[in-house]
Amino acid sequence: MDVETAIRTRRTHKAFGSDPLPRERVEELLELARWAPNHNLTAPWRFRVVGPRALERLEEAAGPEGAAKLRRAPTLIVVSCALGGDPVRDEEDLHATAVASYIVLLAAHAEGLAGYWRTPGLLRSEQGRTAVGLPDGERFVGLLHLGDPRQEKQPPERPPVDQTTTWLD
Repeated sequence: MDVETAIRTRRTHKAFGSDPLPRERVEELLELARWAPNHNLTAPWRFRVVGPRALERLEEAAGPEGAAKLRRAPTLIVVSCALGGDPVRDEEDLHATAVASYIVLLAAHAEGLAGYWRTPGLLRSEQGRTAVGLPDGERFVGLLHLGDPRQEKQPPERPPVDQTTTWLD
């Protein structure tokens, strides 16, 4: 699949098959993510692939309603950004981490997988952070849900480029 097709056809999926992705496949996706542009090659992204015990801890912290959302996909990846304390660098690193996350979603889609990027408040709470081992020096960026798709998704309407672009003299 070419890049343009991947960008135009990737969708947020909330219905997945039950089989987790093999470790090798997840590693391939994360290897691609490390090619995200980042100033000074800081590689600030941190990926935590959620295993069964970590999922139990997260579900306990989330409560019944939140736990059901965690069970939507068989493979979950917590994405965070290592912060260094310099406000400018930290902002650049957060953006780079977001790009790395999107690379994972695009690469997964290009392989026929479904993906979903969530930012549940749970992972900004002390209980959720503890459940997945997020230290104080890292900022939660997203929870990626991955798996085999179980639904077809149509592209949503997007605003035309002239509504979102200003040409400067």
